[in-house]
Amino acid sequence: MSQQAVRRSIAAGIAVVVFPFLTFSPLLAATDYFPPPDRDGGWRTLDDPARIRQVGGLDPAKLDQAFAYIQRSSKNGGLLVVRKGWLVYEKYFGLAHREATPNTASCGKSFTSIAMGILMGERPEWFPDGLDQQVFSPKYLPGEAFPLSDPRKAEIKLGQLLAMTAGIRGNNPGLVQGRDVILDPAGPDGWRAMLDAMAVGKMQGDLNTITLWCEPGGGYSYATSSPHLVSMILRHLTGRELEDYVREKLAGPLGWGRWGWGYKTTALQHTPGGGGIAPRPTDMLRFAYLLLHEGRWGDRQLVPADYVRKAARPSPYNPHGDYSLQFHTNGRGQTAGVPGDAFWKPGSGGHCFYVVPSLDLVVFKMGGRDEQYDPSNTGVEIPPGVSAPGNESREGWESTVGDEDPSIRTLQMVVEAVGRE
Repeated sequence: MSQQAVRRSIAAGIAVVVFPFLTFSPLLAATDYFPPPDRDGGWRTLDDPARIRQVGGLDPAKLDQAFAYIQRSSKNGGLLVVRKGWLVYEKYFGLAHREATPNTASCGKSFTSIAMGILMGERPEWFPDGLDQQVFSPKYLPGEAFPLSDPRKAEIKLGQLLAMTAGIRGNNPGLVQGRDVILDPAGPDGWRAMLDAMAVGKMQGDLNTITLWCEPGGGYSYATSSPHLVSMILRHLTGRELEDYVREKLAGPLGWGRWGWGYKTTALQHTPGGGGIAPRPTDMLRFAYLLLHEGRWGDRQLVPADYVRKAARPSPYNPHGDYSLQFHTNGRGQTAGVPGDAFWKPGSGGHCFYVVPSLDLVVFKMGGRDEQYDPSNTGVEIPPGVSAPGNESREGWESTVGDEDPSIRTLQMVVEAVGRE
């Protein structure tokens, strides 16, 4: 763990648990268990506190503390924890419940990355240079991307788009070799960044992607247009929308129930690659569990294991920070109290899923603003007769967690619940 990370945690009053740096390696799970679809019984569960301690190796009281913290950090949400293949904790509040399918915002970026990893594994001849493939050419992008709005875009590599180091304008601050820098101007965010014309630099406005803010590879900026460009590449090569591709390659094999893709109320004409996937919470856990097993589900290798490993560790395509191929990583130990092999993806509204291979642990922190639960946003209707147990509007709710990052603190609290074995 870096001394800077330790100092930050101590200053914030956070208990620091020091884990040795861990080399990411294939997980040897205690069992070869994979849950059936919920319609066929779903996850095996532990409800008795003594069994949760004995079999799951978790302290239920500490998980309750994490759940209480989440209630203070988002208006709607929940906490689901799987340890050693057992669903040991599942609680919701506000508009959240097991059948809810909220727009999880930027959590969807990780699905774009994993879908591209699947495509690269299935059609390697389309990517002879792998993640080094330069992709701003008519082979990979539609005609509206040309002529290039900035000639430097011709040098952009696929790995740089996935690591958000392509020079595409995004949020402030950016990073250059670990130091904050200010983009002037910054780029678009939210659904506007996922309009095809915006992503390829053909839209004017105060926030746009017409010019690069740095040379490709020269800096990191959280740019939602960047993974949307990846989804455009997938669509251009396969002739299929990202949502359809995910449905066949991931949702179907994992046994998902109802799900959709958000931002239906906007002007988007295609599946937004920068976010918006809307799965049921126990199905988001299945995706995280797939990544825990390096892309394997039962006897099928759905995602190339090598791609999952690259996504789960600090990437050579981002020497500026710890954001990898659409995942946050902890391989440099910047997040105190968390194992070095942990990786996770948050989304606006307070959603975040986590994978911690060394602890055989996956977690979904459910969040969401009210509109993220609206079927008009996601296109997914709640089945007749299904409602959230104790559903409450929580009118007047306000966050009481201050300036700390709830996605990080939640992970730290769940890790603190793991017994020392």
